[in-house]
Amino acid sequence: MRQRDPRRPPTPGQKSRKPTGKPGWPRKGEHRRPQHSPRPVAKPLADGDVILYGWHTVKAALENPERRVRMLLATENAARRLTEEGVTATPEIVRPGAIADRLTPDAVHQGLYLEAEPLPSPDIADIAPGPVLILDQITDPHNVGAILRTAAGFDVAAVVTTARHSPEATGALAKAASGALEYVPIVTVQNLARAMTDLKERGYLLVGLDSSGDTDLSEGPLRAPLALVVGAEGKGRRQLTRESCPPRSRSMSRPGGSPDADDYL
Repeated sequence: MRQRDPRRPPTPGQKSRKPTGKPGWPRKGEHRRPQHSPRPVAKPLADGDVILYGWHTVKAALENPERRVRMLLATENAARRLTEEGVTATPEIVRPGAIADRLTPDAVHQGLYLEAEPLPSPDIADIAPGPVLILDQITDPHNVGAILRTAAGFDVAAVVTTARHSPEATGALAKAASGALEYVPIVTVQNLARAMTDLKERGYLLVGLDSSGDTDLSEGPLRAPLALVVGAEGKGRRQLTRESCPPRSRSMSRPGGSPDADDYL
């Protein structure tokens, strides 16, 4: 028995066949793409702008009145959580993939992505009372972020670092800092030795952390205001920094290794 041509109308007395399947579902053999809202187009960052992602990092930035936000993306869950915790924000609601596309594959964004202007860098003269950390060309952003997180916990007044050979306060560094960027000022200088001299003239006691120091840090004579100088990963402090601040206190290091920034986290 020959089948009826589906293009021809049914003959009298013959019922037309109804399409099978649920309304809106593709028929057998058909393939339809799911209808998603378009992802926001990634535009180039303005000169000097920073990228912040992750719950604690973005939440702290939104709560900082000095942080100038340019764009905020959030998933529905993250936006709801911001509202529940009383954070005032008007994010663009996107799917997680829209945020992941803007970051490196290993970045954990937790549903929040923010582009903002960098925070201003104060001068040495503007540092508030309290201990200061001086970082001598520590290049790993995760190390610097962890140092900032620790500095916030110990109420450090400022972190002094160099403009060159230091990671920018964005991306992985900001994520590792877990919001500490909004609480610990970063003083960026061109010449670290000159900055150390300025601190000395302002009455700071500079203590270089080094395995060749004369005494343990806990045993040395300390006073306020105090500035601790931390060397880079592996190689420690540079020669010029050593001359500006001779080794005074023995820093803790790993067995069989030389002290580096990882030892102070």
